[in-house]
Amino acid sequence: MTPTLVARPVDGDPWLRVFRGGLRSRLRLVCLPHAGGTAGFFQSWTARIPDSVDLLAVRYPGRQDRLAEPCVERMDVLADRVTEALVPYLDRPVALFGHSMGASVAYEVTLRLAERFGVAPVALFVSGHGAPHVTRVDQDPDQLDDEEFLSRIGALGQVDPVVFRSAKLRELVLPALRADLRLIHRHLPRTARRVAVPIVAYLGTADPACTPGQVAAWAELTTGGFRLRAFPGDHFYLVPAEAELVADLTAQLGDLTTPPA
Repeated sequence: MTPTLVARPVDGDPWLRVFRGGLRSRLRLVCLPHAGGTAGFFQSWTARIPDSVDLLAVRYPGRQDRLAEPCVERMDVLADRVTEALVPYLDRPVALFGHSMGASVAYEVTLRLAERFGVAPVALFVSGHGAPHVTRVDQDPDQLDDEEFLSRIGALGQVDPVVFRSAKLRELVLPALRADLRLIHRHLPRTARRVAVPIVAYLGTADPACTPGQVAAWAELTTGGFRLRAFPGDHFYLVPAEAELVADLTAQLGDLTTPPA
């Protein structure tokens, strides 16, 4: 039996940051950050999406205002917690966007929403990450010292180089970043479970973390249609290409983002 959904968003929910929420919205876009990332990464999107769209972002434990909480190092636990946090927001259509690690989490959440609540997001947007059934992170982050670890992370492209130059900021960021990469390193899905949701995949043309073929393999995980688009840039192409990316994402949502006349 599918559980009854109670649409009562919770004020101060530690798992979700609501950048925009309104009674007249037609759609909720939920964004899931990359490894080491925070909800604030998506705050600037508020100015670029239609007023008819609520913008929410997932707040992982172990960073910023959840710094005192232990990081989650298991995909099943993280996906379960995010899914539970979304239940009060399922009174309206939901779309999920995940970048890098967030893409795999968003996919796992999509599976859980369907299996446990009979809810299918209107779209699953995945960015900067190969399909999980063909992608492996072979390097155990605990086998690298801090300098080696940061060197590998820096090779992906840096959102904020200041963080890596400041010893104090590095001390704050490193535990969450290592924990997130442990999660991805240990996440080894053995079967290609399909979702009945359209998947739109994005990547940077010079992303060293994933190949076009790995990203194209997301097509094998959906019965709802697939589209792939590449933007110039590295793993964090979505920072300089923010305007183009959000415009493309909004266009994919189509009529759901357009208020009735």
